[in-house]
Amino acid sequence: MVKYKKNSLSLIGAISMGTNVMIGAGIFALLGQVAELSGKYFPIAFMVGGIISGFSAYSYIKMSNSFPSAGGIAMYLEKAYGKGIITAFAALLMTFSMIINESLVARTFGTYTLQLFDVNDNKFLVPALGVGLLILAFLINILGNKVIGKSSLIMAVLKTGGLLIFAGGAIYASGFVVTDLVPSGAPQNGVMEYLGALALSILAYKGFTTITNSGGEIVDPHKNVSKTIIISLSICAVVYLLVSWGVTSNLSIPEIVEAKNYSLAEASKPLFGKFGLWFTVGIAIIATASGVIASIFAVSRMTTMLTDMKLIPHSHFGMTGSVQKHMLVYVVVIAIILTIFFDLTRIASLGAIYYLVMDIIVHWGVLRNLKNKIDFKPWIVICALVLDIVVLFAFVWIKIENDPILIGIALGSILLIFFGEKWFLNHKTVETE
Repeated sequence: MVKYKKNSLSLIGAISMGTNVMIGAGIFALLGQVAELSGKYFPIAFMVGGIISGFSAYSYIKMSNSFPSAGGIAMYLEKAYGKGIITAFAALLMTFSMIINESLVARTFGTYTLQLFDVNDNKFLVPALGVGLLILAFLINILGNKVIGKSSLIMAVLKTGGLLIFAGGAIYASGFVVTDLVPSGAPQNGVMEYLGALALSILAYKGFTTITNSGGEIVDPHKNVSKTIIISLSICAVVYLLVSWGVTSNLSIPEIVEAKNYSLAEASKPLFGKFGLWFTVGIAIIATASGVIASIFAVSRMTTMLTDMKLIPHSHFGMTGSVQKHMLVYVVVIAIILTIFFDLTRIASLGAIYYLVMDIIVHWGVLRNLKNKIDFKPWIVICALVLDIVVLFAFVWIKIENDPILIGIALGSILLIFFGEKWFLNHKTVETE
């Protein structure tokens, strides 16, 4: 078994880790994609996505208060479903969703960095820079929790403060008034598009789940895991809302969509000129780098727990060191492959589908199997479950029309994970008999 270092993460360090994952993936990687689906209502989409994430967080908070663990979601699923196929399947969906998030953030890092240079063809450079970031994040994770905690705190302060400066400057310079907070005129898109936008905005908040994966290392986890989740979500909701208002007050929706992979950098140009571009790209680099570091830290803990529970296969491949170190290698290798071969839109969409399916399984497990083990209000969990199902259905519907290949990849990979895991568990059972 892996020996986790208890009390190695403070409350501030855990909050920094949570906000680092969310802000790294959220406002930089997803703002343009959310705007593409929700039009002028995209700031509201981020706000509603935060509300839905708040309902989802309720289940995780209640479980974390009862079962704090370095395996987080893996342990919660085991409590709800036992050591079986559902636990392993849902935990692997979360694992791959987090790895997909890492590749999403890595490509965003490359995209924003190249805004500083006059580069016409970035098909090679974007993934190359992303791969470089993933390797750097791996090396930092090898150094341990204290280095991660300290770097997370510094980066969280820098990027959150930087984004608030950007948002405040953009809103002030544009002559933004309170009446601009609510868009006027008829909606530009259909109901399904708006609901689909919520799937991506929810993905921008999913970083709160990484906090649960370090429950065994956070100081006083029975209290501080839930505090960390609530504070991290609140910080990110405020930042997302202000930044999205700042962007929409200076760029039209077509301009945001055209520059959807680097919309914040584009929004800074008319207001602050070259200095604004450098400032915004600098924040993006800090945000994406810290997001990848924190995400790799969390997913390595969860996969290690799954290995300890004998729910996933593991091979040393000749490597020395702990299982956790091996998991860091596997996670980074998979993220590198995704970074090289997938574009931002498809990476984000696949991550959203995986996450929502996993989240539905978690809520159902709480509602169906944990009602006698933890104290919770069923109506809140039911609301979270229904909201997830509605948003997932709408998002899949949109993607079937616009990108059926992606849905084929998502469905095929989900089935592969399920039946592959089923085969492994059955094979392991036969061997132990």
